[in-house]
Amino acid sequence: QVRLVESGGGLVQAGGSLDVSCAASGSVVRVDTMAWYRQAPGQQRELVAQITRGDDKTYQDSVKGRFAISRDDALHIVYLHMNSLKPEDTAVYYCSADVMEVARDSYRTYWGQGTQVTVSS
Repeated sequence: QVRLVESGGGLVQAGGSLDVSCAASGSVVRVDTMAWYRQAPGQQRELVAQITRGDDKTYQDSVKGRFAISRDDALHIVYLHMNSLKPEDTAVYYCSADVMEVARDSYRTYWGQGTQVTVSS
């Protein structure tokens, strides 16, 4: 079994910075694409940023230049550094990871439990 556990998040004033991280643990052999999504109240979950194992990064237009995604393959951790935060960045942030587990021959997508990020104006 594989678990994704997020940490970080919290309350920050507009213009501030915040970091969130997400670690995959359990029967992990290899992790491919890792990503951060967010879901605001009454809204659909949306992709914020993703990073492939080859370090190719994709960002939602609204966070380009403000957010930075990175990963540590040895520890199976994905990070999201958020700068110049705006009230509209307020949401629950979820990580996802495509994981190859022990005794399996295909990747499976796992999700974290979510961490709240609140940006006050």
